Amino acid sequence: MNKPLTYGLLLSIFMVIAPHADHLPLWVSSMCAGLLLWRAYLAYSGKPLPRRWLLMPITFAGTGGIVINFHTLFGREVGVALLMMLAALKLMELRQARDAMVLVYLACFIIITNFFYSQSIPTALYLLATLMVVVTVWVHLQVQSITLKPRLRIAAVLLLQALPLTLILFILFPRVQGPLWGLPQDAYASSGLDDKMSPGSLSRLSLSEAVAFRVTYNDKPPRRDQMYWRGPVLWYFDGRTWTPGITTLTDAPKFTEVSQPIDYSVTLEPHNKPWLFALDVPDKLSVPAKLTYDFQMLNKEPVHARLRYSAHSNLVYHANLQEATRQLQRALQLPRQSNPRAQQLAAEWRANSKDDAAIVNTALAYFNKQGFVYTLEPPPLGVNTVDDFLFTTKQGFCEYYASAFVFLMRAANIPARVVTGYLGGEFNDVGNYYIVRQSDAHAWAEVWLAGQGWVRVDPTAAIAPDRVQRDLSAALSDNAALPFMERNPPQWMRNLRFNLDALANQWNQWVLGYDTERQFAFLTRLGMESVTWQKMAINMMSGLGMVIVLFALFMLRHLFTRQLDKVQAAWLKLCRKLEKAGLPRAAHEGAQDYAARVAAARPELGDAIHDLVARYTALRYGMLNDEHAQREFLQRARALKI
Repeated sequence: MNKPLTYGLLLSIFMVIAPHADHLPLWVSSMCAGLLLWRAYLAYSGKPLPRRWLLMPITFAGTGGIVINFHTLFGREVGVALLMMLAALKLMELRQARDAMVLVYLACFIIITNFFYSQSIPTALYLLATLMVVVTVWVHLQVQSITLKPRLRIAAVLLLQALPLTLILFILFPRVQGPLWGLPQDAYASSGLDDKMSPGSLSRLSLSEAVAFRVTYNDKPPRRDQMYWRGPVLWYFDGRTWTPGITTLTDAPKFTEVSQPIDYSVTLEPHNKPWLFALDVPDKLSVPAKLTYDFQMLNKEPVHARLRYSAHSNLVYHANLQEATRQLQRALQLPRQSNPRAQQLAAEWRANSKDDAAIVNTALAYFNKQGFVYTLEPPPLGVNTVDDFLFTTKQGFCEYYASAFVFLMRAANIPARVVTGYLGGEFNDVGNYYIVRQSDAHAWAEVWLAGQGWVRVDPTAAIAPDRVQRDLSAALSDNAALPFMERNPPQWMRNLRFNLDALANQWNQWVLGYDTERQFAFLTRLGMESVTWQKMAINMMSGLGMVIVLFALFMLRHLFTRQLDKVQAAWLKLCRKLEKAGLPRAAHEGAQDYAARVAAARPELGDAIHDLVARYTALRYGMLNDEHAQREFLQRARALKI
């Protein structure tokens, strides 16, 4: 195996496995890097490849390490790790063209696995460049007599020729709901908001700049203090962590006196949980979803892929004015003998207040006037988390305030619950939509008041009103802990970020989000009426056939009318001159045989004709690709006197 081909295969395997180094164990990446460096050294030094008795223990050790690390041989992570290791090991037995072909096909397959982790524009561009390298190596494997530049040109032409077929298949191939094949469970990594809340959980999430979802409003957007995106509702408290708890209640919620309706569209990033996010309080969604008794929208299955849906909400409402007694009792649960000082404080408020609404206002005033600080880096809490927060540290993020507020309400015999989700969003004026990031994660409370039903109360607003009215950065006295772009970056950086996000949004909507609904709408706009699977299949096959026929006609035309290169043209011109002199070349006669016959008939031309034929065969059929040699041949052919 020649060195250039070996180096090309090394580069191909390196490029396809490099992106996986970010999410696989370090030892797997290190092992693959070591094997690649070893193979590069062997190619450079010309030393022989290792024997099988050495490679077999390495293979078994690597496989055993993967089994020990993942505790299985099945799953996405395991499959990718095995592919990386086996591709690197295959390079160590690269002896024949068949081995090189296997590596090329293996590289093409590993390219696909990168889309398990990212389908962004940078990933697609990088993998397109990788595919270009792999195809160039494949061309080298087929035609080793040409240099790098012609190989790159051939590879580019092959990829461009595949583009029309790709577009036809993308536009017309029927979209199937769900994946074409079942993915293992570990293919879906959990991300974003969880269904439990403990001190520090949301503050850690607020350090992430990852996009949770994007929102486009049909009309005028609501005020920022109305942008409460409802997520999991938490009922049960064990003294430190809030969870949904267990309930058998399936009654549908009841809303009265609804007003301020608003319509909008949400493009939700995959978070691998069943809940969907909507403005408080939703009543319609364009996808099959269930509105639970606590006003949460749940999808039929976890959101494993980007999901786009339209929604209708009412920003003003009264909810469950006649709540079930068992549900109100559930909203009063507290752990026994927990946080005694907080319970005593709530009992004092109950004794000194005329009604539940007065207790709510007293709690908000307490947060506002007792020296509490809104921060992302609060000190740790002890066993009695609420007591420590209320009377000792007085520092916390939104989950601290929501947890303590609901605890105080329940201790004062007011039904209350914690609601988690997102607050606000960043307006992108380039794309005219709002970006809701993980850093917008928020927690608030709901209390049940007689005659009003469930009422939203955000205790964070009492201590940091800018968090509700503006953004997280404005609410923090020290925002150094936030990511750089979540602070106040220069305007040109914000503009660049918005432009890139708008581009990514279009990619998500029309490439990654090209689902059945968008496909039917797009084909209808193209004039295809009454779109059905049968019509789409017929049009797809017709389009593919038309492209193939056009390519075939072009290739045949090129075959019969191809432009001859300068060397061949000069040779044919010389043959015509000899034919006029009475020495025609027979159809079956090769250049050297023809030269021998001409030299026998015209001895005075013998040396010149043999020299020209030697130059011609070297340029036309040999490895000679020298412009100086080509010019010399053309000059001698023109100068020959017959």
